[in-house]
Amino acid sequence: MKHNFNSGPSVLPKEVFEQASKAIIDFNNSGLSILEIGHRTTLFQEVLDEAEATARELMHLDDEHKILFLHGGATTQFFQVPMNLLNEDETAAYLDCGTWGIKSINEAKIFGNVNVVASSKDKNYTYIPKNFVIPETSKYFHFTTNNTIEGTQTHFIPDTKVPLVADMSSDILSREMDFNRFSLIYAGAQKNIGAAGVNMVIVKEDILGKVNRKLPSMMDYQKHIEAGSVLNTPPVFAIYVCMLTLRWLKKIGGIAAIEKINNQKADLLYSTLDSLPLFKPTVAKEDRSKMNVVWVMEDPELEKKFLAVCKENGMVGVKGHRSVGGFRVSLYNALPLSSVELLTDIMKNF
Repeated sequence: MKHNFNSGPSVLPKEVFEQASKAIIDFNNSGLSILEIGHRTTLFQEVLDEAEATARELMHLDDEHKILFLHGGATTQFFQVPMNLLNEDETAAYLDCGTWGIKSINEAKIFGNVNVVASSKDKNYTYIPKNFVIPETSKYFHFTTNNTIEGTQTHFIPDTKVPLVADMSSDILSREMDFNRFSLIYAGAQKNIGAAGVNMVIVKEDILGKVNRKLPSMMDYQKHIEAGSVLNTPPVFAIYVCMLTLRWLKKIGGIAAIEKINNQKADLLYSTLDSLPLFKPTVAKEDRSKMNVVWVMEDPELEKKFLAVCKENGMVGVKGHRSVGGFRVSLYNALPLSSVELLTDIMKNF
């Protein structure tokens, strides 16, 4: 048995794999594969409608928020957001808490002014800044809710009247929050939503249509809303896997239910790490991510031995990101508690 701790593309529910594999051969007894059905057919429209309706229900979204399933991952959104929201003479506020924040800041600078209101660079991105001030004149405030590489997570929603924009790629649907507080949310699907190849964007319509520049049709959120996510051929299979994953999450009790399981997994792993001096978590306790847990060992040779033991026990994705080293395990929604229990047993016996 494999225990998939990969950071993305990552673990998905077993039943989603089973249903998706059947659909590749014969989708809904249509005699056609999901890979070959037309994107403007009733067959696919039903998939799109269920995916949108289930996401809306799970997140308790109001009617002002529109849900889009678009090509490209979060990296595309780094520039699509400012392209749609920020004029050249305006300023957007950004939070710098690691790799993905830096990339989004650099892309935004192409389209307007960027005010980095706070950064955790001074301590190698091992914490989330607090009590920062977001100028009321900011066009929007952008932050990454969970930092996959650094292992930090924002456990609060900033209290501001400035429109909030969030990259939730690695923790969307993992915990309850007031999603209606945000004017725009985006998330690459390949962690908690589904398969790689599609990006879910949730946007409040009143924030759109205010930039002076002409937008390419494929980069214009308004045109995608008007076309119902089929402005061009969408990633049909990836959206279908999203629908199945959202259906699975609803069936097991929704976000509230999965949050309890995610808390169990994170609490077990962190308490084990804290109890064993051999392993050293690198993130400030109050800012630890419940999705991506990172730690190091002081002896490089012991790190190699521990990785070897993990491999012997069928664990994949345990090695840390190449930019930070050490270890990282991802505890996304579909990862069973039993995988974390086995990992912690291995740690205690190492």
